[in-house]
Amino acid sequence: MADETSTPTETQAPAAAAPATTTGHSGPSTGFVPRGPRPAGGPGGPRPAGGPGGPGGRKFFRRKKVCKFCTEKIDQISYRDVRLLQGFVAERGKIVPRRLTGVCTTHQRRLSLAIKQSRNIALLAFAARF
Repeated sequence: MADETSTPTETQAPAAAAPATTTGHSGPSTGFVPRGPRPAGGPGGPRPAGGPGGPGGRKFFRRKKVCKFCTEKIDQISYRDVRLLQGFVAERGKIVPRRLTGVCTTHQRRLSLAIKQSRNIALLAFAARF
Protein backbone atom coordinates (compact mmCIF):
# COMPACT_ATOMS: atom_id res chain seq x y z
CA MET A 1 0.00 0.00 0.00
CA ALA A 2 2.85 2.36 0.68
CA ASP A 3 4.06 1.90 -2.88
CA GLU A 4 0.70 2.92 -4.38
CA THR A 5 0.35 6.22 -2.48
CA SER A 6 3.93 7.46 -2.75
CA THR A 7 4.49 7.39 -6.53
CA PRO A 8 1.94 7.31 -9.35
CA THR A 9 2.27 4.47 -11.79
CA GLU A 10 1.68 4.55 -15.53
CA THR A 11 -2.01 3.68 -15.16
CA GLN A 12 -2.64 6.46 -12.64
CA ALA A 13 -2.62 9.99 -14.03
CA PRO A 14 -1.97 12.99 -11.80
CA ALA A 15 -5.18 14.77 -10.76
CA ALA A 16 -3.98 18.26 -11.81
CA ALA A 17 -2.98 17.32 -15.36
CA ALA A 18 -5.74 17.94 -17.90
CA PRO A 19 -5.50 17.87 -21.69
CA ALA A 20 -4.93 21.35 -23.22
CA THR A 21 -7.52 20.87 -25.98
CA THR A 22 -10.48 20.43 -23.64
CA THR A 23 -13.13 23.09 -24.27
CA GLY A 24 -14.91 22.69 -20.95
CA HIS A 25 -18.24 21.60 -22.42
CA SER A 26 -19.62 18.50 -24.04
CA GLY A 27 -20.59 20.16 -27.36
CA PRO A 28 -18.65 20.08 -30.62
CA SER A 29 -15.09 21.33 -30.50
CA THR A 30 -14.62 24.90 -31.83
CA GLY A 31 -10.88 25.05 -31.39
CA PHE A 32 -11.13 27.46 -28.44
CA VAL A 33 -8.53 26.83 -25.78
CA PRO A 34 -9.03 28.62 -22.43
CA ARG A 35 -5.86 30.39 -21.39
CA GLY A 36 -6.59 31.11 -17.75
CA PRO A 37 -7.84 34.16 -15.90
CA ARG A 38 -8.08 37.51 -17.71
CA PRO A 39 -5.65 40.24 -16.70
CA ALA A 40 -7.01 43.14 -14.65
CA GLY A 41 -7.81 46.30 -16.58
CA GLY A 42 -8.84 44.56 -19.77
CA PRO A 43 -12.23 44.95 -21.40
CA GLY A 44 -14.86 44.34 -18.76
CA GLY A 45 -12.30 43.92 -16.00
CA PRO A 46 -11.59 46.16 -13.05
CA ARG A 47 -9.49 49.25 -13.65
CA PRO A 48 -6.26 49.69 -11.73
CA ALA A 49 -6.33 52.35 -9.02
CA GLY A 50 -4.10 55.37 -9.44
CA GLY A 51 -4.29 55.48 -13.23
CA PRO A 52 -4.56 58.60 -15.39
CA GLY A 53 -7.79 59.73 -13.71
CA GLY A 54 -6.72 59.08 -10.13
CA PRO A 55 -7.86 56.37 -7.78
CA GLY A 56 -11.04 54.53 -8.60
CA GLY A 57 -10.62 54.80 -12.39
CA ARG A 58 -12.77 57.95 -12.62
CA LYS A 59 -11.47 60.30 -15.31
CA PHE A 60 -12.99 63.69 -14.55
CA PHE A 61 -16.29 65.32 -13.79
CA ARG A 62 -18.03 66.71 -16.86
CA ARG A 63 -20.70 69.33 -16.31
CA LYS A 64 -23.94 68.98 -18.20
CA LYS A 65 -23.89 71.16 -21.29
CA VAL A 66 -26.52 73.89 -21.46
CA CYS A 67 -28.10 75.20 -24.65
CA LYS A 68 -26.55 78.52 -25.65
CA PHE A 69 -29.74 79.67 -27.34
CA CYS A 70 -31.95 78.85 -24.36
CA THR A 71 -29.71 80.65 -21.84
CA GLU A 72 -29.35 83.77 -24.01
CA LYS A 73 -33.05 83.55 -24.97
CA ILE A 74 -32.40 83.66 -28.72
CA ASP A 75 -35.66 82.76 -30.47
CA GLN A 76 -34.74 83.21 -34.13
CA ILE A 77 -31.57 81.71 -35.63
CA SER A 78 -30.94 83.69 -38.79
CA TYR A 79 -29.14 82.21 -41.78
CA ARG A 80 -27.50 85.65 -42.28
CA ASP A 81 -25.69 85.53 -38.91
CA VAL A 82 -22.56 83.87 -40.28
CA ARG A 83 -20.44 84.49 -37.17
CA LEU A 84 -22.91 82.62 -34.98
CA LEU A 85 -23.30 79.76 -37.44
CA GLN A 86 -19.56 79.27 -37.95
CA GLY A 87 -19.25 78.26 -34.30
CA PHE A 88 -21.43 75.24 -35.01
CA VAL A 89 -19.63 74.14 -38.19
CA ALA A 90 -16.42 72.08 -38.00
CA GLU A 91 -13.24 72.87 -39.95
CA ARG A 92 -14.20 70.46 -42.69
CA GLY A 93 -17.63 72.04 -43.08
CA LYS A 94 -19.67 69.47 -41.17
CA ILE A 95 -22.41 70.51 -38.76
CA VAL A 96 -21.24 69.75 -35.22
CA PRO A 97 -23.62 67.33 -33.43
CA ARG A 98 -25.57 68.47 -30.40
CA ARG A 99 -23.85 66.01 -28.06
CA LEU A 100 -20.68 68.03 -28.59
CA THR A 101 -22.14 71.55 -28.61
CA GLY A 102 -24.78 71.07 -25.92
CA VAL A 103 -27.55 72.71 -27.97
CA CYS A 104 -31.07 71.45 -27.24
CA THR A 105 -32.99 69.47 -29.86
CA THR A 106 -35.29 72.23 -31.10
CA HIS A 107 -32.47 74.73 -31.48
CA GLN A 108 -30.24 72.14 -33.16
CA ARG A 109 -32.94 71.60 -35.81
CA ARG A 110 -33.28 75.34 -36.38
CA LEU A 111 -29.50 75.71 -36.39
CA SER A 112 -28.94 73.01 -39.01
CA LEU A 113 -31.69 74.52 -41.17
CA ALA A 114 -30.06 77.96 -40.95
CA ILE A 115 -26.63 76.50 -41.79
CA LYS A 116 -28.06 74.75 -44.85
CA GLN A 117 -29.81 77.94 -45.99
CA SER A 118 -26.63 79.99 -45.63
CA ARG A 119 -24.68 77.35 -47.55
CA ASN A 120 -27.17 77.54 -50.41
CA ILE A 121 -26.72 81.29 -50.82
CA ALA A 122 -22.92 80.97 -50.40
CA LEU A 123 -22.54 82.64 -47.01
CA LEU A 124 -21.03 79.47 -45.57
CA ALA A 125 -18.86 76.96 -47.39
CA PHE A 126 -20.08 73.43 -47.98
CA ALA A 127 -16.61 72.00 -47.36
CA ALA A 128 -13.20 73.26 -46.29
CA ARG A 129 -10.59 74.27 -48.84
CA PHE A 130 -7.58 72.04 -49.23
